[in-house]
Amino acid sequence: MPKSNTLIKICGLTSAEQALQVAKLGAHAIGIISVEESPRYVSAEIKKNIFTTLERLYPKIERVSVVQNCPIDLIIKNFLGHPSETIIQLHGDEDIDYCKEIRKKIPNIGLWKAFRIKTKKDIDKIKPFEDFVDAILLDSWNKETYGGSGKKINSIYLKNLQFSKPWWLAGGISIEWIDEILTEVKPDGLDISSSIEISPGLKDINKTEGLLKFLKRN
Repeated sequence: MPKSNTLIKICGLTSAEQALQVAKLGAHAIGIISVEESPRYVSAEIKKNIFTTLERLYPKIERVSVVQNCPIDLIIKNFLGHPSETIIQLHGDEDIDYCKEIRKKIPNIGLWKAFRIKTKKDIDKIKPFEDFVDAILLDSWNKETYGGSGKKINSIYLKNLQFSKPWWLAGGISIEWIDEILTEVKPDGLDISSSIEISPGLKDINKTEGLLKFLKRN
């Protein structure tokens, strides 16, 4: 199997302590959930603390704030002054007009758009968004939740995908699936959350370390 240059995002952290542990292990991005309905939700104040700590000690790591169908003015309000995130990840039903508007209002922060994939038609809907975002994230469709379900996308929809922007794969990423991901799917990045958790928002650091080491070896 070829050596992987795949980027790794660990998502759904809830404490500065674990964020620093994950950063030390070599993650390229750390995601914080700013969606109140999520069991991994953290307040704007805690998010600010986690991200400013990372900015100080690991400034090269992308700091990703995950939002879902959130009014843009509320996103700005939750910056609590100067934004500490480097990326805003849209994980809801945001349309192209929303992407254009957030670009205007928050021009200096990267924009990622997540898409929940249930059928091939969901893949086909992505193309028009490519001119308005910096990266694309594919997650599995689940009627109960917008993300963090641990369910995989059907691999048949992931073969030979090509986008004009970098793309990340989420949904049930585990060591058992990584060989297939790296050899056949080949995303630019992997977004990992529930498969390395003890409980929602609490990561198993040993499992996280094992996964990151496995990726670096492969």
